[in-house]
Amino acid sequence: MPEMPEVETIRRTLVDKVEGRKIIGVEIDLPRLIKWPLASKFQAVLTNQTIIKLKRRGKYLLFYLSNNFVLVVHLRMTGRLYYVTPGNERDRFTHIVFNLDNGDALLYADTRTLGTLYLMTEEELWRIAGLSSMGPEPLSEEFTLRYFSDRLEKRQATIKSVLLNQKIVGGLGNIYVDEALALACIDPERIASSLNDQEVKHLYQAVNQVIADGIAHGGTTFRDYRDGSGRNGNHQHYLNVYGRANQPCRRCGGLIARKQVAGRGTHYCPHCQK
Repeated sequence: MPEMPEVETIRRTLVDKVEGRKIIGVEIDLPRLIKWPLASKFQAVLTNQTIIKLKRRGKYLLFYLSNNFVLVVHLRMTGRLYYVTPGNERDRFTHIVFNLDNGDALLYADTRTLGTLYLMTEEELWRIAGLSSMGPEPLSEEFTLRYFSDRLEKRQATIKSVLLNQKIVGGLGNIYVDEALALACIDPERIASSLNDQEVKHLYQAVNQVIADGIAHGGTTFRDYRDGSGRNGNHQHYLNVYGRANQPCRRCGGLIARKQVAGRGTHYCPHCQK
């Protein structure tokens, strides 16, 4: 958390506020969050640069700047990036402040301080391993049924672990993988290559649907996630299995179960996902 729908929601709620704005100063109280370059250079290179474009790739936010550098933000588990106007109190977990030329600010807060920030030219982005090796995202032109089927065909790992692999499908995380498998009625411990053509098609459609629904509902908030305006998401109210252990399945009425699969807490319906 946050996953692709949450990061996309943050982008959408920030884009009109920050594009065209100049960064006039950067305050940093936890330099270790900045993985490249040194914090002092990070501040110097960002200062007086205009944010030309705000994009997203998987779970990464990319701020394209007027000096041809790109500010890359990965929120990890508990990172939050939100916009504030003068007079609004800063979160006590705020560690980086980007002061803007209109008097407002973009804040980076992080409870567990696991997030990462980078500043480099577009040609250097390959240095960020998770970004350069990422597979196609759901809802993208590159994420076709043929691509998806080919990637599952010879995989001897569980379907849950394959879907969590960012090199195969970019942007998916634990919440939306559990939801997609539930929607497609597939056991998370099934070996990926054992799925037949119809099951692969249903799962492909389910992956796209749960991501689209998550974006439409503004993301999922359980604890830390907020959008770029500091608001909670609403998708938690629509989840079918994730976070609903021992609650009735919305399809069959049986109890949702939870177990460890691929090293992650996994929610599923034992009846519907045989």
